[in-house]
Amino acid sequence: MHMNGPVQTNGPVQTNGPVHTKGPAYLQGAEAPSGAPAVQVRNVWRQFARRKSSPFAKPATVDALTDVSLTIARGSRFGIVGESGSGKTTLMRLMAGLDQPTRGTVHVSGTDITGLRETELGFLRRSLQIVFQDPMGSLDPRMRVRDIIAEPLQVQHISGIDAAVATALDQVGLPASAGRRYPHQFSGGQRQRISIARAIAPDPDILLADEAVSALDVTVRAQILSLLEAIAVERGLTLIFVSHDLAVVRRVCDHVAVLKDGAVVETGPTEELYRSPVENYTRDLLAAVPTLAKGLAAAAARQHERAAGGRAGSGS
Repeated sequence: MHMNGPVQTNGPVQTNGPVHTKGPAYLQGAEAPSGAPAVQVRNVWRQFARRKSSPFAKPATVDALTDVSLTIARGSRFGIVGESGSGKTTLMRLMAGLDQPTRGTVHVSGTDITGLRETELGFLRRSLQIVFQDPMGSLDPRMRVRDIIAEPLQVQHISGIDAAVATALDQVGLPASAGRRYPHQFSGGQRQRISIARAIAPDPDILLADEAVSALDVTVRAQILSLLEAIAVERGLTLIFVSHDLAVVRRVCDHVAVLKDGAVVETGPTEELYRSPVENYTRDLLAAVPTLAKGLAAAAARQHERAAGGRAGSGS
């Protein structure tokens, strides 16, 4: 059974978890608390200042996230879905330590990362990696592929760089010779494979995919989704998949949270949510998912319109 709002379901999405302290003990090398979820977001708000309409106007804010709570279990494949402006990218940035909440807390592997400085987030930069939407925009065109994949390993002072790069390239289905080439020499799908190789090279625990296939054509999209699934299983990763496309989320994720206007309106096991959504907004998202039947119906309608127009033209 799935629930509305911040109330979470059983299974990989949980409501309760141990109370954890902030970073220092873990940063010094202590083990993450036993049984700690991969990510836990508690009553998070994120507000941004709105530009004043005049020098005399009162300062105003806009709520990008409103009292969001989620718990993502280790090893799960969790989808965060919503239309543009729903707050899903803001939530992703908070989970990755790229932004800070206005209120509330974010825990990663049992460590509260809220308020930590960048110099204190070294453990997070290794344990959580991101695959971005636009591979060409996230890959340095002046660097060879080998150096792109090796860069996070060098920054984190990880040994065995050559072996890690070779393993990552092989796992994403690219030959070792690809390391000598530049990003512009590859197709869009191949560049996304390079992005994935860079993300998995440091051997993270969590892989966060932000609209990772939305810029790809349908055939390549299916290949990249299959690759992400396989890598998550082989490496035992927690996969967090951010998307506007419920069809993609259904393919990859076992649990899903639906965001609207910065709030979680529905969450639960993916198949259960597909079969019996509670919220009208979720039903609208599902109704917008392209299907073969819808495609054939649309094609038939267009053909009928053209035929009708032809008859009208011949009768004039």
